[in-house]
Amino acid sequence: MDERLRRARLALLVSFLLQGVTFALLVTRIPGIQRQYHLGDGTLTVLLAAVPILAGVGSITSEQLVKRTSARAVLRVVQPTLCLTLVAVGLGSRLWSLVLALAAFGLLVGALDASMNMLGVGLQHRYGRSIMIGFHAAFSLGGIVGASLAGAGAHVRLLLLFGVTMAVLVPAALVVGRFLAGPGELGSAVQEAAAAAARSIPWRPLLPLCAAMAFSYIADSSVSNWSAKYLTETLKSGDGLGAFGYGGYMVAMLLGRTVGDRGVQRFGAAAVVRCGAVVSALGFVVAALAPTPWVGIAGFTVLGAGISAIVPQVFAAGGRLFPADSDAAVARLNLFNYVGFLVGSPLVGAISGAAGFRWALCAPLLLVLAVLPLGGHFAPARHQQVALDHAASRV
Repeated sequence: MDERLRRARLALLVSFLLQGVTFALLVTRIPGIQRQYHLGDGTLTVLLAAVPILAGVGSITSEQLVKRTSARAVLRVVQPTLCLTLVAVGLGSRLWSLVLALAAFGLLVGALDASMNMLGVGLQHRYGRSIMIGFHAAFSLGGIVGASLAGAGAHVRLLLLFGVTMAVLVPAALVVGRFLAGPGELGSAVQEAAAAAARSIPWRPLLPLCAAMAFSYIADSSVSNWSAKYLTETLKSGDGLGAFGYGGYMVAMLLGRTVGDRGVQRFGAAAVVRCGAVVSALGFVVAALAPTPWVGIAGFTVLGAGISAIVPQVFAAGGRLFPADSDAAVARLNLFNYVGFLVGSPLVGAISGAAGFRWALCAPLLLVLAVLPLGGHFAPARHQQVALDHAASRV
């Protein structure tokens, strides 16, 4: 394997890790942000709901920019700029400044997500084997680091925490950007992936998988956006301990992604997905009934183990459904990542405002259980028949 290709893969792994750190720092300090800007719960819910909408806009915009330049060029600009928006969040004290900072964060995180995954798909094409899970595992590792930093810096001002951390991350992003894969390493791989994504494949066989993806990310957004607030306000933890709800979730996510393939090989994808749904629901039950912060953290950790088993199998199942058009299937399924975030954050926020956080956690609990009857759609035998029917229709 070409040395430049290996170096480009390592650089992208670091980019995913840096994104995980940045995202975790923001979401684990939501209680502190709410206090600094004197936000009511309703206003906070609206702001958190707007971020995934703008992320979708940023993702679409990034696609157009990549066509004119390259995924590497977009990523090299977007990642350090995203880090600076976090500093802007810590700097302000008025609502309008927070709105501008979060709007920029949403647009940039969408562009970053799209460009990183484009590069990941391109590298995977060049390697000729699956390497995407490793990139997302790096994001999980970054989330653990970010949550740990937030916990350690719980008693310092947001500007100091974000400023010092970004003073490290921005130069790191600039250095890593020099080694990201470009046309010399990827050739036409990114363009081939984009062409595949534009192919026409039927939506109907994908809809059960789209639902499973949306339900999973509703659960994920419940943890990323609200776990710290639940731990600090309902379970009366300090900000430092509150950050470890998301931290425990990401630790379990990372561990699940390292052993998940073995479970699929031994028990099958359908069984792993159904088990993941049950474990996720159990995590929500533990968190909702938790008498102490540590029990709540344990619940979110269990939840991470369950979700980690579902999301990668959604992508894998889409690829099995349409083996000749796997990139197009994955691109469509990834849209429901944003759907989950768009629904999950305001759903939990609205219910918590009306009935409290314990009842609010019941909504994603029920939705993740809805993955159970969808488990059969992950079975390879069903995918083989759908793939044969699709291939016949194209002849």
